[in-house]
Amino acid sequence: MEVSTQGATLRLAGQLDARCTSQVREALAVHIATHGATEDVVVDMSGVTGADLIALKMLAAASWRATSAGKHLVLCDCAPGVKRLLHLSHLMKLLDVEDHGTGQRSA
Repeated sequence: MEVSTQGATLRLAGQLDARCTSQVREALAVHIATHGATEDVVVDMSGVTGADLIALKMLAAASWRATSAGKHLVLCDCAPGVKRLLHLSHLMKLLDVEDHGTGQRSA
């Protein structure tokens, strides 16, 4: 998993699964702590090739922690397979997911 930042955007690339959850969790914690005071903390998922349920639950927990800190976490540009797993697991109800290509939020 490759993790990089650009402003308030955290970019993920590669396979998002249980093997990298600690790496991504730590990067998200630092990123949320340093961004999001006046804007959304965006997680760019456009480079994620696939994900498992454990990693998606970690993202939901990070979103909850961000909300508890008065910040807002948004996942953007998720691959269709990732969106499908978010829907099947009902995690879509806990996460804000946007498609920046269309500017629409997924429900």
